[in-house]
Amino acid sequence: MARTSLRAVAVAGGTALALLGTTTPPAAGKPAGGITTVTHDEQITWQGWSGTGWSAGTAAGTTGTSAGLTLTAPVGTVAYRDPHTGIRRNWAYGTWTSPLTQVGFGATELVASWNADTPAGTWLQIEVQGSYTTGTRTPWYVLGRWAAGDGDIKRTSVDKQGDKTSSVWTDTLAINNPAAGVLLRAYQLRATLYRDPASTGTPVLRSLGAMSSTVPDRYTVAPSAGHIAWGTELAVPRYSQNIHAGQYPEYGGGGEAWCSPTSTEMVVEYWGRKPSAADTSWVNPTYLDPTVDHAARMAYDWQYDGTGNWPFNTAYAATYPGLEAKVTRLHSLDEVEHFIAAGIPVVTSQSFLASELDGAGYGTAGHLMVVVGFTTTGDVIANDPASPNDAAVRHVYHRDQFEQIWLRTRRTTANGGTGSGSGGVVYLIKPTNVAWPAVAGSTNW
Repeated sequence: MARTSLRAVAVAGGTALALLGTTTPPAAGKPAGGITTVTHDEQITWQGWSGTGWSAGTAAGTTGTSAGLTLTAPVGTVAYRDPHTGIRRNWAYGTWTSPLTQVGFGATELVASWNADTPAGTWLQIEVQGSYTTGTRTPWYVLGRWAAGDGDIKRTSVDKQGDKTSSVWTDTLAINNPAAGVLLRAYQLRATLYRDPASTGTPVLRSLGAMSSTVPDRYTVAPSAGHIAWGTELAVPRYSQNIHAGQYPEYGGGGEAWCSPTSTEMVVEYWGRKPSAADTSWVNPTYLDPTVDHAARMAYDWQYDGTGNWPFNTAYAATYPGLEAKVTRLHSLDEVEHFIAAGIPVVTSQSFLASELDGAGYGTAGHLMVVVGFTTTGDVIANDPASPNDAAVRHVYHRDQFEQIWLRTRRTTANGGTGSGSGGVVYLIKPTNVAWPAVAGSTNW
């Protein structure tokens, strides 16, 4: 399946991973151990706006309140021809643009994510403009055209965006050649809210932010210390993607490729939310776990032609009342343990050969699963959707193996070539009334 993207097609039912830009020769990560003292080679930060934070930006036709950003007085109308349906419609619109935001270091990647409600007849677009360390700027890049449903527009990323220094790969703004020394110093995000001109409805953008990071090329990382949540396992529902094999191939090739929405749905339902019977009424009644089919449809990216768009998955999770979600990176399994100790499961993105993760029984160029706990000896307990049935989803993976395949950015493929790794990408999903764990030195959530 051809895509104009650096993302690799999944193997064994996995989703896809964004390739990091090429940097200097591979280097092993420094130890990430310790509960309060942390040393890392990578730099990660999360910055965002919500609540009263909208006042920091520039609004045109939109109004920000504690409930979110809404379209109150459209500044005009614009025609949008949906590239996936050919339908051309006029839309009233307004914008909000963030202040120029300093990353605090030279970043090589940026991934935005958002939480929003889009009633029928509304949708939104998220863009970014980066500022390089040279002082010049990127074009305005589209990071997503999004609606919670698919009745008004087809949810989509945009291909073929870039200049000589950076490119957008599905959902990730990446520096093409970090070794050249030109990196991302700052950025602005812009949200455009759309509605049918004949309607008074509005999208509600409840939060908007971005993870900026620099993760060096590395084939290995030093193990973390642990002992933070050993012996803790969260009661996360178990769903297999593989029981959906052959279902709805129009959504990314069918259920065998649905690791991302299956993982997302497990966490959504852990928090007591789920699609209603009306939401899943379109699903063949003979299919098991119809909420997974629904999650796949509502995370599907028509341009990427798959369900593995990271912020589309977290945006789907945040459509449920009281939930918030974001895409970021974590430094180590120690940080994951802090989330587990706080009662928050973590969706992780990794790639590996079958020989690199004992007990998995498959290899993949990109796959997501849910870390739900740790054994009394510190091994990882994961709900792995690449399992033959729901009962088989719970796996225990060796801590050292799991940490390597999740945190590395480079790996050796089965044919001896070089493949990519996610560098610690996660989905973080929780209720708004549950606090983020406090970890000294971490600004990445």
